[in-house]
Amino acid sequence: MPLDDWHLTQDVDDFRAQAGDFLSSRAALHNTPLTDIEKLRMQRAADHDEQTAVFGWLTSQGEVRAIFYLTPRGRLGLTPLSVAQTDALAAYLADLGYSPAHVIADQDTADAFAASWQQHSGAAPERFWRTHLYRLGTLTPPQPRPKGQGRPTESKDREQVVRWCREFCVDVGEQHSIELIDAGAWDDSRFGDRHFTFWETHEGTPVSMAAATSVTGGMVRIDPVYTPAHLRGHGYAGAVTVEASRSALAAGATDVVLFTDPDNPTSNALYQRIGYVHVADFAGYKFSYGPSEVE
Repeated sequence: MPLDDWHLTQDVDDFRAQAGDFLSSRAALHNTPLTDIEKLRMQRAADHDEQTAVFGWLTSQGEVRAIFYLTPRGRLGLTPLSVAQTDALAAYLADLGYSPAHVIADQDTADAFAASWQQHSGAAPERFWRTHLYRLGTLTPPQPRPKGQGRPTESKDREQVVRWCREFCVDVGEQHSIELIDAGAWDDSRFGDRHFTFWETHEGTPVSMAAATSVTGGMVRIDPVYTPAHLRGHGYAGAVTVEASRSALAAGATDVVLFTDPDNPTSNALYQRIGYVHVADFAGYKFSYGPSEVE
C-alpha cells in the first residue's frame, strides 16, 4: 500500500469534508469515529484543548476507503483495515513519531494493529475492552410492559443523572470517567453531551436511565443504560432503552446502535428481544512503552 495514499491533516473541518460521506455510508459500523470526531470538532471550536488531534484518510481510485484519528489524549481510532493495510499504517505512524496510548477498532483491525504496533514500536499491547455492536432493526417494546412511563430528563434531574453515571462507571470499571465526574468536569466526560431518558414509576420515581448521543451522520448510539442493582429484574432497562431508541428515530436517526458486554448474556438477550441485531465485534488495546518513555 503506497503510504502517499494516506492524507493527513490537523484541521477537523477539512477532515470532515474529505471523509464525512465515507463515515456516514456505514454509520452503524463507524459510530465511534462519528461521535469522537464531532466531539473533537466542538472542543476545538471552543479552544478547549491546546493540543491538536491528527486525522488521516486512505484513498484508492479517488475514493476514501478508511480513516484514522489520534486524539490529544492518545486515543487512536480506526475503521476496518486489511492486515496489510494495518501493518503499513503502524509502520507509517511509528516513522512519524506518534505514540498512541490505546487503539479502538473492530476486532480484526484492533488485533492486527496491536500486533503490528508492537513490532514497529516495541510497545506491549494489552486488551482492555471487547464488545458486541448491535444495530436496531424493528423496535419491539417488551411484553409485558413494566409499570410506569418514560420521560426525557430535565435540569432538575442533573444530580441524579450524574450520580447514576458515576455508579455505572464503578460497575464497569471506567476509572477515567469517575475521575472526571469527581473533579466536576462533567462536560469533559463522555456523558456531558448525552440526552438522557428516565423510566419512572407512576408515582414519578426514576428507576432506570438510558442516554443517547445526538444524531451524527444519521447515527445515534444508546449509551449508557443503567438500572441500580436493587431495582433490576423488573424490565425497566428494556423499557427505557425502547423509549430512548424511539426518541432517536423521531430525531431522524437512520442507524440506532449500542454496545454490549459479551460476557453478559442477560443484556445481550434483552437487546435482541427489543429489536437489536448483532453487527460486529470491537476491541481496545492499551500500549505500554516501558520506563524510558514514561519518565
